Amino acid sequence: MALRLFRTASGWIVEADGRRARLSPTDESGLTTRDDLASFLSSTAGALPAAENGALHPLLPPLERQEVWAAGVTYFRSRTARMEESQVAAGSQFYDLVYNADRPELFFKAAPWRVVTSGQPVRIRRDAAWNVPEPELALLISPAGRILGYTAANDMSSRDIEGENPLYLAQAKIYDGSCALGPALVVSADPPPPALTIAMEIRRGPDAVFSGSTTLARMKRELASLVDYLYRETSFPDGCVLLTGTGIVPPDDFTLQRGDEILISVEGVGTLQNVVE
Repeated sequence: MALRLFRTASGWIVEADGRRARLSPTDESGLTTRDDLASFLSSTAGALPAAENGALHPLLPPLERQEVWAAGVTYFRSRTARMEESQVAAGSQFYDLVYNADRPELFFKAAPWRVVTSGQPVRIRRDAAWNVPEPELALLISPAGRILGYTAANDMSSRDIEGENPLYLAQAKIYDGSCALGPALVVSADPPPPALTIAMEIRRGPDAVFSGSTTLARMKRELASLVDYLYRETSFPDGCVLLTGTGIVPPDDFTLQRGDEILISVEGVGTLQNVVE
């Protein structure tokens, strides 16, 4: 049974086989930290009261107190793009080393209160000239390190800032409005399949100025390995959300403008829609 979770201002709503039901406040306590989340929702969804029409609004990001982290250079396309953007002598070698190393690149992306969801604006930095969205699959991980589900993510990035120096990564990645998740959280006891498609379209007014797609099969890293490295020597009492990297990169002459609409679609999750402000 396909399960999707939506977080709203009035609580969590579960969707099972096209029927939406509202979780009770008792069921919501520690919901997204449960190792048995998929089986719990499967066993209770049928007995829950139906959600009223329009119950998904206002929609909130599908996380609670989880930190958001990210993995980089997990696709060959991402490796190539980051080598091209580096302006420091020999700086591009860093990304080639990361792509071929056993240890992945992992970095903090956002506190939960900095995350937005579908229908809310994302931002580009005022001190950057080359800004892009990065469409990614995001994993919800329990405190024990179990993958509970997944959603769509936008890892907004300032390529010119990171390109000046790899040590500027945090400033290129971490700022207000730089992370979007949603709209739904797909909950499953099984990992997402390799054929899972991730797609992005960027619209400027009536025109589509960029579109692209990829699949998880093109990712070099294993999802379980990314989680293993993230949880080594680091505890997450409330669990964690991990962005798994991008395989879709706009051309080097493209930069976002205010008013652009970004649409990121992940099979089963739906479309994460944000306008740049």
